[in-house]
Amino acid sequence: MMLYPTTTDSRTVIDLGGIWDFALDDGTGFDDRWCAAPLADAMTMPVPASYNDLKEGVDIRDHCGWVFYQRTVQVPAALRGQRVVLRADAVTHHARVYLNGEFLGEHRGGFLPFEVELDGHLAAGDNLLTIAVDNVIDHTTLPVGGTGDMLGGGPGAALADSPSGSRKQNHPNFDFFNYCGITRPVRLCATPREYIADIALTSDVEGLDGASGTAARATVHYEVTTVGDGECTVELLDADGARIDGARGTSGELVVESPTLWRPGAGHLYQVRVRFGEDVYTEPFGIRTVRIDGTRFLINERPFYFKGYGKHEDTFPAGRGINLPMNTRDIALMGWQGANSLRTSHYPYSEEMMRQCDAEGVVVIDETAAVGINLKFGGGAAFGGERVETFDPEHGVRTGQAHREVIRDLITRDKNHACVVVWSIANEPDSGAPGAYEYFKPLFDLARELDPAKRPCTLVSVQMNDAPRTDCSARLSDIICLNRYYGWYFGGPDLASSEEGLRAELAQWAGLGKPLMLTEFGADAVAGLHDTTPVLYTEEYQVDYYAMNCRVLDEFDFVVGEQLWNFADFATSQSLLRVQGNRKGVFTRDRKPKLAAHWFRRRWSAIPDFGYKG
Repeated sequence: MMLYPTTTDSRTVIDLGGIWDFALDDGTGFDDRWCAAPLADAMTMPVPASYNDLKEGVDIRDHCGWVFYQRTVQVPAALRGQRVVLRADAVTHHARVYLNGEFLGEHRGGFLPFEVELDGHLAAGDNLLTIAVDNVIDHTTLPVGGTGDMLGGGPGAALADSPSGSRKQNHPNFDFFNYCGITRPVRLCATPREYIADIALTSDVEGLDGASGTAARATVHYEVTTVGDGECTVELLDADGARIDGARGTSGELVVESPTLWRPGAGHLYQVRVRFGEDVYTEPFGIRTVRIDGTRFLINERPFYFKGYGKHEDTFPAGRGINLPMNTRDIALMGWQGANSLRTSHYPYSEEMMRQCDAEGVVVIDETAAVGINLKFGGGAAFGGERVETFDPEHGVRTGQAHREVIRDLITRDKNHACVVVWSIANEPDSGAPGAYEYFKPLFDLARELDPAKRPCTLVSVQMNDAPRTDCSARLSDIICLNRYYGWYFGGPDLASSEEGLRAELAQWAGLGKPLMLTEFGADAVAGLHDTTPVLYTEEYQVDYYAMNCRVLDEFDFVVGEQLWNFADFATSQSLLRVQGNRKGVFTRDRKPKLAAHWFRRRWSAIPDFGYKG
């Protein structure tokens, strides 16, 4: 239960961003108690940022294992009587926190926030804060991977048995670079000792006119979790801060007449202000409805069509480090094109990005970090030895605990965001394999139980062999989300036969009676590579590829959206298929448009957000 850190009349937030000391662990960091004294021979490293591209050399870029971050912190005397916590928004992938050499806590999972209590551990003056960070990925982590020597040894491969000069490396079972470090803000947060721990908000709308998207009345339901004794009061404010309604108690209702609804392109937000004892916190909240009606996806009772992207939090040289200017630029470019949505592929994005999507009316499919749960993609390469079934109880992945934790933490963090309309439980798992349904059914149940707003849930599928019959997503997902590459990985460059293949598969899915969208389809294009005859990797072929796919999508009324792969070129591990990363972006990594960006601007500007297919 962690509210977004903001300074209020009762709360103080101290940003610990800046230049920290940094050291790669040579295997002795814990035994030699690096946490207890200033790091010897330390490098400088900015926080927040991924460390991989900020210094020269493969020893840093491809480091596998622990690193140590360190700085001193002071807590003002005025705050020492309050509850003080250290909050880290994301540390990739395993963090251990020490203060003055004392271990205070740890967290696994690289894309969601955690807190460590500092009460009773802070000294007057300087305190030595150390955060040790491990980037190892294996068959228990999300995302999934393995470790071995640089020649591709399996997990746990002994370096003594490797060729001379080999070094331990991560082997991701996913196609994006394993950027690591303290990638999002770290803060000291002080609250009263009796405080507001969490706020859960939902809304009901009455008199909703689907034609106009207007409503007669809305009721906001609230549940406030508190620590301590005291009176709780809650107020609903409009965007200008004027009071609309109020109530007492930790649960109740607030009513607004003729509400302004949150909708794509117009992110109207109300404010819910909570007071408990001395503590006060204000949570922004958009009022809107989401539901599925047959094969239609309805926002405010209007049939919505997804236009947008799968993205990555990926920039140079910050890597996966939070980049507020680029977030703003990306949303502006999406608006320039007429796009209205994105998927947080393939991990939860920063809270700052989610809040910006709320404010600007960007629709979000919110995805967990469950990528790589598919041994058909890596098998022996990622895990060593003979290929095994993904969900084999003895030799397959063992990600269940991490998967439950990330669903719980994601929904806890993002439950109040109006922009979030779908939870994505996983990306491209082995969803047709034996044991897949038994693995995923409890996770869908958990997500539906935890979400007070009961949003639709999905599993983004890449399975193609008689998928409507064999893929567990057909049974579990409220909206079918497919990643398909007809004309690239399948059939490329024969676009004519690829068109027939996509059309035939979509006809099979039509019988389920559920809405369907493509959450990935794309072709690599090297910016500046042109030809009079569209051939693979040219910008012209990328346009022809998209034109073919969209022509087919337009034929099916149950298809409710198209999200391209990818918004922009992004970094990956080195391979013969990747020339300095994945080039499927319709923008370059520094956000220059390729021909396809202009093609989609023309297409999406002509497609309304609502009512495109009736």
